[in-house]
Amino acid sequence: MALFEKLRSAFKGGAQERVPLSGNPFGRRAPLFATGSERPAYHYERAVREAFLGNPIAQRAVRIVAESVGQAPIQARNARMLQLVTATSAGQSLIETLAAHLMLHGNAYVQIMKDARGQPVELYALRPDRMSPITDTRGWPCAYDYKVDTTTTRIPVQDEEGWPALIHIKAMHPLDDYCGASALSAAWSAVTIHNAAADWNRALLENAARPSGALVYAAGDGAALSQDQFDRLRSELDVAFSGAGNAGRPMLLDGGLTWQSMALSPADMDFATLKSAAARDIALAFGVPPMLLGLPGDNTYANYREANRALWRLTLLPLAHKLLSALAEGLAPWFVEADLTIDLDRVPALSEDRERLWSQVSEADFLTRAEKRALLGLAPEETAR
Repeated sequence: MALFEKLRSAFKGGAQERVPLSGNPFGRRAPLFATGSERPAYHYERAVREAFLGNPIAQRAVRIVAESVGQAPIQARNARMLQLVTATSAGQSLIETLAAHLMLHGNAYVQIMKDARGQPVELYALRPDRMSPITDTRGWPCAYDYKVDTTTTRIPVQDEEGWPALIHIKAMHPLDDYCGASALSAAWSAVTIHNAAADWNRALLENAARPSGALVYAAGDGAALSQDQFDRLRSELDVAFSGAGNAGRPMLLDGGLTWQSMALSPADMDFATLKSAAARDIALAFGVPPMLLGLPGDNTYANYREANRALWRLTLLPLAHKLLSALAEGLAPWFVEADLTIDLDRVPALSEDRERLWSQVSEADFLTRAEKRALLGLAPEETAR
């Protein structure tokens, strides 16, 4: 064992080893997804194309969460560390990209780029669908293969000197030791239903929607229309009564023709309800209140302000805490004060809650000044100076 590893083992408190994750005595590639059901295999690229790129509800839900987390006010004691995290990654916001990856794939990977002195100079977000974990003899990930077409680059978890080289952030998956569970996977059934409903409606529109009625020829002698009469009648209907420009135009019938109106059947009405329910399931999977997506029939929240507050409390703040905590832990070897948090006082949606908290703490005469600052999440006065 190298001297650095011995010192690190002693610093951590002993030589107790972690339990193995795999019974395979040789290093292997860990599976990207562990499935235990009879459903068809989940294809991430196809799901992203049909959901994020082809479904307005899924795309808007992901954008609301990712962009809100990416624009949230971040505070840190170390200015250089804050600059690293808030910088762009390949022209995109690092936090926004990681939030989108975590929701769509369930995993987010950050490569720590270093200069010649070994100091981190850039955090680069890697596409999670290109990553493949490589495990050691006990099944624990020791490196990741990043594959682009035919080129594969192996990125170790730690470099030769024992410094972190990669940060892996994942959502909890109870059946997978290596990869997290994505919200898109849970919303996939609802996405397919919603897309199928949209395709159905488009097909109806391309076929002049549905027949609003039917012309019934009821001749007393039982004779039918001749071919010339049938063609002339159909041509007149197409020219004079079909299309949006002829909507509401009265029709003059003769020769034993009667008009029979057609209405939506109960099954057709249930079809529209099913599409709305699928849209709400998509919003639920991504943690966005349906009211913020403009979905009809949502009376859960009294107004948009309450829905926005619930979005921050239940979705945005937990996701931001997961991302910032993982980044702070990965950068801790280079920074003494490695802490990244959201400045709640600068979040407009939480202004009422913070104002109430400030008022309650200020009126608590039994608390000392230091205790009040601690309850408000402020640094001690010595540190603040």
